[in-house]
Amino acid sequence: MNAYLILAAAIVAEVFGSSMMKLSNGFKRLFPTIGMIVGLSIAFLSLSFALRSIPLGTAYAIWSGVGTALTALIGIFVYKEKVSAIKVLGLIMIIAGVAVMKLAAG
Repeated sequence: MNAYLILAAAIVAEVFGSSMMKLSNGFKRLFPTIGMIVGLSIAFLSLSFALRSIPLGTAYAIWSGVGTALTALIGIFVYKEKVSAIKVLGLIMIIAGVAVMKLAAG
């Protein structure tokens, strides 16, 4: 399987796990807590498989950058967090940084 597809699965699982962390209310709600544990476990397992073929710096930059950007977007659209020009600029910079890391990896 393509290592970048595995990395994409790791990103989706990490974003899911992070979203469940918010819903767990400090681990007071059982099912969101279980969702967080499962999501983050799958994320790290998938990331470790992707690292078999993708260099560590590149994989981690993509995983954390895209995960951060998607989680921020979920915060904005799902949890109705405030959006500002500075937040949008930050997200653009994260995405640009991920693109540069991918280009540098070849």
